[in-house]
Amino acid sequence: MAKTRKMTKRAPARAKAKARPKASTRPSAKKVSPVPAGYHTATPYLTVNDGNGALEFYKRALGAREVMRMAAPGGKIGHAEIRIGDSHIMLSDEFPGTSTKAPTSLGGTTGSIMLYLPNVDAAFKKAIDAGCKSIMAPTDMFWGDRFGKLEDPYGNQWAMATHKEDVPPKQMAERAKASMAAMAQGQGNA
Repeated sequence: MAKTRKMTKRAPARAKAKARPKASTRPSAKKVSPVPAGYHTATPYLTVNDGNGALEFYKRALGAREVMRMAAPGGKIGHAEIRIGDSHIMLSDEFPGTSTKAPTSLGGTTGSIMLYLPNVDAAFKKAIDAGCKSIMAPTDMFWGDRFGKLEDPYGNQWAMATHKEDVPPKQMAERAKASMAAMAQGQGNA
């Protein structure tokens, strides 16, 4: 007589694998944008003397809204951000031993910030009334902007404009040539 084996059902290998507890898996990292929400690719960063005063001045003169500020030793600003229109501007106080200097320490500035505004004349007057110095009063320019420039008490220069006209390239070149000729003769602005 032949021996009979008792048959038991065995789970397939895959089912055994499923029955084992899974190793814990990390949740997938949330994708972070390389440019923070609300910022643009290029963001100006100003170095000033008296960062606290500059923040209050920019609110009053330019309608800036303070986004954040980080205090530093000695009552200075380590980092702050303001928003004018849809753009952020960062700033900090000058610190000894760093490579960035305030315009007042340098005796001038190497650049300016350009603001496009709905009414350059009203914005310019507000900034002047708050304590800015006029470099160039708002003027209709050959490129189609009404444009002015001023300097704040911290040595930074601000260009302001309201775009009034889209000028075709050929007409722009003609206007530029005429404007440069007038400047060479000491008449008018760029």
